[in-house]
Amino acid sequence: MQEVDEEEEQQQNIDMAADSDPESEVFEITDFTTASDWERFVSRVEEVLNDWKLIGNSSRHLAPEKGEYTSGTWEEKSQDINFADFKFYITHYFLKQECEKDNGKDKLEEDTFPLAMQDLLCMNNDFPPRAHCLVRWYGIREFVVINPGTNCEAIISESKCNLLLSSISISLANSGCQVPMFVQIQQKWRRVYAGECQGPGVRTDFEMVHLRKVPSQYNHLSGLLDIFKSKIGCTLSPLPPINIAIRFTYILQDWQQYSWPQQPPDFDTLLGGEVGGVEFGKLPFGACEEPISELHLATTWPHLTEGIVVDNDVYSDLDPLQAPHWSVRVRTAENPQCLLGDVLTEFFRLCCRKESTEEILGRGLAEEEVKENSDISSALSKLTEPAATVPISKLSVSNMVHSARKHIRRHRRIDESPLNADVLSSILLYLFPDAAVEKSSENSKSKAAQSNNCGKAEQNKNSYDNLFLQLKSAPSDSLTYRLALCACLVNYNHGGLRAVAHLWQEFVLELRYRWENHYLIYGLAGGPPDLRCCLLHQKLQMLNCCIERKCARDEARKVLEGSKERERKVSGGCQNGRPVPQSAASPITASTSTREVSPGKSWDSWSDSEDEFFECLSDQGEIETPHPEVEKHGSKSKAEGRLHPYNNMTLLNSTEPLYVPVTQEPAPMTEDLLEEQSEVLAKLGTSAEGTHLRARMQSACLLSDMESFKAANPGCVLEDFVRWYSPRDYVEEEVIDKKGNTVVKGELSARMKIPGNMWVETWETARVTPARRQRRLFDDTKEAEKVLHYLAVQKPADLTCHLLPCVLHAAILKLNEEESAEDIPSVKKNIQQSTCQASKLLHPLNHDYKKLEDFINQLMAMETVITRARSLKAKFAICEGAKGEDTEELEKFVSSLLEEPEVVVIGAGQGPAGSIIHRLFVNAQRAAHLAPLDEDFGLDRKPTGGSNKISDFPSPAGREILLRTCVPRPAPYSKALPQRLFCVLMNEEFRLAGAFSSDTSFF
Repeated sequence: MQEVDEEEEQQQNIDMAADSDPESEVFEITDFTTASDWERFVSRVEEVLNDWKLIGNSSRHLAPEKGEYTSGTWEEKSQDINFADFKFYITHYFLKQECEKDNGKDKLEEDTFPLAMQDLLCMNNDFPPRAHCLVRWYGIREFVVINPGTNCEAIISESKCNLLLSSISISLANSGCQVPMFVQIQQKWRRVYAGECQGPGVRTDFEMVHLRKVPSQYNHLSGLLDIFKSKIGCTLSPLPPINIAIRFTYILQDWQQYSWPQQPPDFDTLLGGEVGGVEFGKLPFGACEEPISELHLATTWPHLTEGIVVDNDVYSDLDPLQAPHWSVRVRTAENPQCLLGDVLTEFFRLCCRKESTEEILGRGLAEEEVKENSDISSALSKLTEPAATVPISKLSVSNMVHSARKHIRRHRRIDESPLNADVLSSILLYLFPDAAVEKSSENSKSKAAQSNNCGKAEQNKNSYDNLFLQLKSAPSDSLTYRLALCACLVNYNHGGLRAVAHLWQEFVLELRYRWENHYLIYGLAGGPPDLRCCLLHQKLQMLNCCIERKCARDEARKVLEGSKERERKVSGGCQNGRPVPQSAASPITASTSTREVSPGKSWDSWSDSEDEFFECLSDQGEIETPHPEVEKHGSKSKAEGRLHPYNNMTLLNSTEPLYVPVTQEPAPMTEDLLEEQSEVLAKLGTSAEGTHLRARMQSACLLSDMESFKAANPGCVLEDFVRWYSPRDYVEEEVIDKKGNTVVKGELSARMKIPGNMWVETWETARVTPARRQRRLFDDTKEAEKVLHYLAVQKPADLTCHLLPCVLHAAILKLNEEESAEDIPSVKKNIQQSTCQASKLLHPLNHDYKKLEDFINQLMAMETVITRARSLKAKFAICEGAKGEDTEELEKFVSSLLEEPEVVVIGAGQGPAGSIIHRLFVNAQRAAHLAPLDEDFGLDRKPTGGSNKISDFPSPAGREILLRTCVPRPAPYSKALPQRLFCVLMNEEFRLAGAFSSDTSFF
């Protein structure tokens, strides 16, 4: 009894210990329900199929139309899945189609075959030219593929392959998915897949064989039929008919019998012979090598049955000329060298160079230039000082520049010059064609006018003329545009960076010469700088404005001095018996002019030379008549600088007509100066003093106009000026006077009466000074020197950035010109799109060079397409001007070759395109066997059965044989199910892709 009690006590202690430490009991329990890595993988595959809604019977789709696999839209979606720590990609590929409407019958047929099994027998999309390899081999429109991860090793071992196949089999069975699923096995380059498709009571196994060499017993149709029959193992007699589709592919690589249409370059021109303006005015275009590397001819027999055709190791009926279906594809050369693309690329690379012109052309030359430039800078400082202590003629910059040019040419050896002298002369003559004739201001003016008029006429004719506005470049007949072409071609053909620097240096010296000698710059539209163009073009226009103003002042001075000389001779220095006032009879000296105009000083900077005064073009058209009252009292004051009466108005304080005065034109400005001015005005702030100073700076033109108005209308008041200058600020209303008459009374507007109004203050300070004696609003001397200095300090890289819009403009025009000759719709569309893209890239001042590089690559791609079209037209003998049914058909055929992956040859070997292709192969065969070319190629064709004569076609590079039938498997009483075997026979590849279906109802 005691022992029993002890045992009970021990048991109670054990129970109490278990209650107090529950974890100790759990630790001892083994859980046999834990999922393995393989089970997790299967479960994950099922989850993905469920997420993609591939569970159960797939939705009904229309049968694929003929060619839909190529023309239709294929979509895919992918996810990552893991098998333990091994990464896989699972991808769903499917052809996007509309679902077929249910009519009630499909719901009753629960045991219908899956779509993939129906696709195995469909003949509408055999041999698609562009599709996933599984689509080509099995003809299916929807499938799932499991691939090893990017950096993961291939699934090679048999055990791992079987594990994956069992995994997808279980996943398909558990989920009820009827979409076929594949796994990629063996090395990835071999493209070997194994898979399975399950349906209600049916299953299709996808198997594959891949060998390096074709076994001799299977190197023909009869041997492959034996494999197919043995694999399906059908015991029925007679055997159901086997449907056969065959495609042989022949490759043509030898194009030597047909000349490449690219004209060879004129080496005399490129190497500095006769370089005419026409040569430098055109960008090169075309490929330097054959852009079409191969032509692939596919001859197809789409519907054959066993017994109709014989193909064994002894004899073959498969003659390509007798094939009912021909199709062609071309293989293009990868990135063929094209001239336009090379020119653009080489020019674009200059943007990244940092060297200055001095560094490029040599230090010795730089030292000479530094010395000369120091003289020039001192000259500029003296020019801009308030008082000139030295006669201005001795400070002429042209003397120093020309001496610098002599030093440059003296110290630089002829053989050291980057540009050949003849080439440089030809370029400068192309840029400045007016230099070939006698240089005179009148001649240059007329030439410039003619060039501008011609340019406008051409612009109206050319629909692409306004392209420069979109690209912010320059008109295609302008000097800037021609300079861009020359710089581009000089960089490509005549010495690269050093040659560009040399050209730019000579160009700037030519501009300096023209400024100093009053020659207008050829090829620039008149008027102020066009802000819609590139900055360099604006600078050149600004320089031309300066030259034009300078010439106008010189002409006016000559006319004025000539009239004064005539007056002296006639009156002996007297006018109407009275001495002639100094202001009208003697030249305006610096001291007197400064003293006269000082109170009306404009806020622009100016020099104290006589050139600071504005001179009207001529005295013709000006009406200078003394005021009657003034003349009556004998005063020296008289009206000056009149143009014509203004709208029959009279002055408010007299009965004199109100005259429109001769005024100065506002100063032209380039966009960088406008931006600089805006920054200066913005920095003045919003204080009262800043606002006042800003108003004074902006009223320089207003002051000039007021002074001109006072000179033309003696005795006028501010109201008179406002009536002409700003009529809306003079308010008129009808009132009744004391006598009861209705009269019109006018007064200044409310804003003009505001205390401290700038107009009122400016009117009070304005002196009576005609425009010709005013300080110039536009100091052409100073502005011209600023422009020339700006141009001189530009590095070649800066010049490239300035000219890049013009070069791209020229490239687009060239592409459009070449495309219009070939009529390629895709290129035409791409040119339009590229133009819109370029306008966005080129308008910002700071260009995005990465995007510009991509844009140039797009232009190069379009050039390549055009050269391909020309090559194909040359091969297929499409001549311009020759029109006919065959020519139109061939043009359509060539156009399709560029746009589509594979093109059907109408009429197969007997059509116009087929005949040419046949001739190409015959000539290539005979050239390969060193046989003389025979135009009557059709009579020398290899007869059936073989002979010693040269065959018209080489051995096929690839043979594809497709075998299909529908037989019961695995037993004779099973359902008749689709069976398919796709065979690929190539020189170094033998592939069998089989899809064999079985009835699983009783097995």
